[in-house]
Amino acid sequence: MLKLDFHPAGRHFLQIPGPSPVPDRILRAMSYPTIDHRGPEFGALGLKVLEGIKSIFKTAQPVVIYPASGTGAWEAALCNTLSPGDTVLMFETGHFATLWKKMAENLGLKPEFLGLPGTEGWRRGVQADMIEARLREDTQHKIKAVCVVHNETSTGVTSDIAAVRRAIDAAGHPALFLVDTISGLASADYRHDDWGVDVTVSGSQKGLMLPPGISFNAVSKKAIEASKSAKLPRAFWAWDEIIEMNKSGYWPYTPNTNLLYGLSEALEMIGDEGLDNVFARHQRLAAACRAAVSAWGLEIQCADPAVYSPVLTGVMTPEGVDADAVRKLIYEKFDMSLGTGLGKLKGRMFRIGHLGDCNDLTLMATLTGCEMGLKLAGVKLAGSGVLAAMDFLTNNVAAPALKAAA
Repeated sequence: MLKLDFHPAGRHFLQIPGPSPVPDRILRAMSYPTIDHRGPEFGALGLKVLEGIKSIFKTAQPVVIYPASGTGAWEAALCNTLSPGDTVLMFETGHFATLWKKMAENLGLKPEFLGLPGTEGWRRGVQADMIEARLREDTQHKIKAVCVVHNETSTGVTSDIAAVRRAIDAAGHPALFLVDTISGLASADYRHDDWGVDVTVSGSQKGLMLPPGISFNAVSKKAIEASKSAKLPRAFWAWDEIIEMNKSGYWPYTPNTNLLYGLSEALEMIGDEGLDNVFARHQRLAAACRAAVSAWGLEIQCADPAVYSPVLTGVMTPEGVDADAVRKLIYEKFDMSLGTGLGKLKGRMFRIGHLGDCNDLTLMATLTGCEMGLKLAGVKLAGSGVLAAMDFLTNNVAAPALKAAA
C-alpha cells in the first residue's frame, strides 16, 4: 500500500513537466477552512481570481474557470463553439495534439490532421504555412475552427501562435482559433488578445503551481457569439450561465473552493515577481538545461532552436538505451521523477521539467540527479552537463530575489 507519510531522507524531486511542485505558500492558503460558496466572502474571492487570471492570459475578455482537468477544458472549448459534423483543422505536434484530435472525433466532429511525416512533426512546431495553404483551399469555408497546441508537453516544442493567427488572416478565412496552452500558461509568453485567439485552454497544475483540478477557457467575443448557434451537447461546460453568475463572483455549481484559495495565492506570487520576470526566469533555466544536455553529448528532442520550450526539455537517449529504464533508475536511486516519453517517443526520451516553482538550485540538483543516473545506467557522456549548466547560470546571473540584512 502506498504510504504517503513515508519517504527517504530529503525531499522528492518532482521534475516532470506537470503537475509541478506546489509551493508551501500555496499549500498553506489551500488549508484555510472551506467557506460557504454562496456567502459574501466567497463572492469576493471569486471576483478576485476571475479578474486576476485575465492578466495571466493577457485578455480583457472572460475567463471561464472549471473544477476539472485540462482535458475537460478541451471538451468545453469544442462543445461551446461547434456543431456535430463540423470540420476542424488540427496540427500534429505531439501526443497531446493527437489526444485533442481523438476527442474531436469522439464528439462527432471531423478533424483534419496536418503535420510533417513520421516523428519529424514531433520535433518542430506548428507549420503556419501549411495551415494557410489548407485554409486557402477551403473556399467554401467548411473548416469551422483551427486547433493547435502552444506548448507541446510531450516534446518540449513551443509553437508560434502569432504566426498561426497571421496565416488564418492571410488566407482570409473565418475559422475560429482554438489554442491549448495547458503547460505554457504562466511559464511561456502568451497573449490571448494580441494573438487573436478565440478560445485558450489551460490548467492549474503547471506554471500556476497548483494541484490538478482547475482548468480554464479564455473566450473572445467571436467565440461567445459562435456559442449561441453551436449545436454540440453541453450542460456542465456551457459558458453562458457560468459567465453570467461570475459577474457577482459565483458559479452555478459547487466550485473547488480550496483550489481557488490556492489560485488567489498563486496570482499574488506571480504578481510579486512580475509576469515578464517569470517568463525570463523560465527562459534562463531552460537554456541552462539545454547547455547540460549538449555537454552530455545527447540530442534535444526539439530540433528547431526557435521553438525550444521554456517549460521542459526533452532528452533523447542513445540508440539501444531504454529511456524509461534510466528514469526508473533515477527514481529508485535519487527519489526524483522525470517525465516519460509518450506515444511515438515511448522509451526513446525522457523529459526534464523546469517550470513553476523552480530556481537555479532546483535545476542544478535535477541535472546532478540526471547525470549520476545516466552514468549508473552505463550511458557514455561526452562531458559534464552539471558543470556546463553551472557555467551558464553564473555567466548569466539573474537579478537578486532577496536582499540580506546589513
